[in-house]
Amino acid sequence: MSVISAARAQLGVQVHRSGATYGLEEEIFITEPTRPALSALYAMTKLLWQRPRYYYKHSATNFARGKDARQCLMSSVEIATRPHYDTETLLADLQARRADLAQAAGAAYLVPVGHLFDLESPTNTGGLHLHIGVAPERRDTVYANLAYFLPLLMLLSASSPYAGGRYFGQSYRMAHSFAIGALRDDPCYRFQDLIISRRLGTIEIRAFDPIWDVARLRWLLQAVDAIVALPEARPLNLERYATLREQAACTGYTPDLQRLYAELRAFFELPENLLQRTISDELAAGMRAEGLLAVYARLNHAYRTGRWEQVAPHPVKASAGRAALGLLGYYLPKLPYIAYKAWAEWR
Repeated sequence: MSVISAARAQLGVQVHRSGATYGLEEEIFITEPTRPALSALYAMTKLLWQRPRYYYKHSATNFARGKDARQCLMSSVEIATRPHYDTETLLADLQARRADLAQAAGAAYLVPVGHLFDLESPTNTGGLHLHIGVAPERRDTVYANLAYFLPLLMLLSASSPYAGGRYFGQSYRMAHSFAIGALRDDPCYRFQDLIISRRLGTIEIRAFDPIWDVARLRWLLQAVDAIVALPEARPLNLERYATLREQAACTGYTPDLQRLYAELRAFFELPENLLQRTISDELAAGMRAEGLLAVYARLNHAYRTGRWEQVAPHPVKASAGRAALGLLGYYLPKLPYIAYKAWAEWR
């Protein structure tokens, strides 16, 4: 990296190198006040009918599975962007989607974390999925290079420090979610950290937790773009990957990940403090000082306004009536598309 390019990156100025396209799917929780309820479907109904052509395909809802459903049936909700060639346009699209969701959710809490702090439920999680469109002849190289650096990048997003009310580490979701995991020999297998999507043909990073902080997300996207632009493939070692991802999820910025950061820094100047103090660290400190509802109130405020500051929690209740309207107005109309997506992703 030249001195000028490094300076621009340090200032957070977007430097697009790869020519790839990028799209985001963001899964967060709508809570009332600390747990999701089926009345979250009413917010999604309002979102859908605000812009039905767009949100029919660019929104989704998730539910806990098996025995986890006894703890809490409703899980995260999803909003998605269109694909874009540059980071700033992508972020502007995401912020517009967030504003739409905030308006539809009303007084409910919007909680952008990978796993709710008072649950221990591997099927009840949220995430940030990044779709990367590259030419088919570059797909294997890009996949290998993303896999090489992905455990380090996971720390940029880690936001799930608690499970069952107990401190876990950087991300319970990254360590235990049913929908992600260490890489396999088959890159098309859906439930792993990094896949080649059968439905879209993109490379999809599934490992990231939600990130409320747009500035931090910008750094993550720029780092990914710099990796995508690398001309030669790094070695793809599945055992190494599994070891490093476990360190990122459970421990944090270990000596092994510090060495990986030194390799990344050779071509991209990512601020090291983003790895040394994660979102997860900030949330854990908030839990110790303020408690669950106060931290969720902070997260809701930060997601809606971009400002991390203390705010007073407000009362909000789940509603069986809103749940029924949500099932009729959102879930039933979406069933054909849900069935199509399931078929396309597993065929």
